[in-house]
Amino acid sequence: MIGRGPLRRSHVLAVSVLTAGLVCAGFLTQPSPAYAGSATVQQTLSHVIAFDSQGSLTQHATTAQTVGAFLRERGVTIGARDYVEPALDTPLSDRMTITYRAAVPVTILTSHRRLTLVSSAPDVGALLEAQNIRLARTDEVTPALAAPVPANGTIKITRVLTWEREEHRVIPVQTIHRLDFSMAPGTRKVVSKGRAGERVVMVSFVQRDGGDVRATVLHSNVLAKPHPRIVAEGIGEYAAFERFAKRGIDRTSYIAASAMSMIATAYTAGCAGCSGITASGRPAGHGIVAVDPRVIPLGTRLYIPGYGFAIAGDTGGAIRGNRIDLGFNSLGDALRFGRREVTVYRLK
Repeated sequence: MIGRGPLRRSHVLAVSVLTAGLVCAGFLTQPSPAYAGSATVQQTLSHVIAFDSQGSLTQHATTAQTVGAFLRERGVTIGARDYVEPALDTPLSDRMTITYRAAVPVTILTSHRRLTLVSSAPDVGALLEAQNIRLARTDEVTPALAAPVPANGTIKITRVLTWEREEHRVIPVQTIHRLDFSMAPGTRKVVSKGRAGERVVMVSFVQRDGGDVRATVLHSNVLAKPHPRIVAEGIGEYAAFERFAKRGIDRTSYIAASAMSMIATAYTAGCAGCSGITASGRPAGHGIVAVDPRVIPLGTRLYIPGYGFAIAGDTGGAIRGNRIDLGFNSLGDALRFGRREVTVYRLK
């Protein structure tokens, strides 16, 4: 401990060494008033600064006196558009935070405009706000508004329009064809005109940058069900049967009750031993077929691919089990048909 005796040179040297040690340790040191007049004691200031550079926060001990001196100490060259907070001439204080963002070139791109500039904005949203670019709630921005401004990159703005509309739509009438054995062949009659239905549909529309409009149905409800248009068509002769046969069973299977595989032969009204009148009292010919009544009851309406529609209206001594004899109007047609395996559909 230093007493009240005269100041010796050894005392001054000891104080100088102690002061130098405190300065190197980064502490604020000031001489005692007793030594204020000594030329060998100098005042030294050291601060710990938080440095936020391009979003990265670090801490540094510095002897710089101002913000500008601190940045020069860190090797930072300040550009005209760079952001510095506080100002460069602000004196440093312990635990101060200095924020620095270098300005970067960036391009803002819309469907009608291309703007290239240099900015030190903290994020994309702040940059657009600084450029007085207004965004609608549905507009799309890439990168996102909270993302950093992309250096030498592009910010893409897509203007998006959305709206909804309620539409009333017509449900078209379906036409159903029904076969009528009582009508003359080739004739048609509208049994029911039918009536269109109505559907209410809520549709969402989206348009990007004035391009094509994309519609999406959100939901729909049927207000009125449609009623089908029913058309009766007469059949009975060979030409009519042939026309229906060409449609194929796929078009007529909806009226089939059952199907069976049978062996078919052909006959005409002028065959040996034939009277021309069938067991059902109908004239023999195309559309009248002979069956075993135990398998197919008389009067049953049938469809045979390759032959057409027919009625089980006759029997025969040789027609037993899964045998069927098809009537034809001419001997030539009967001979051309011959004997073959067929599928016989019983109609509902």
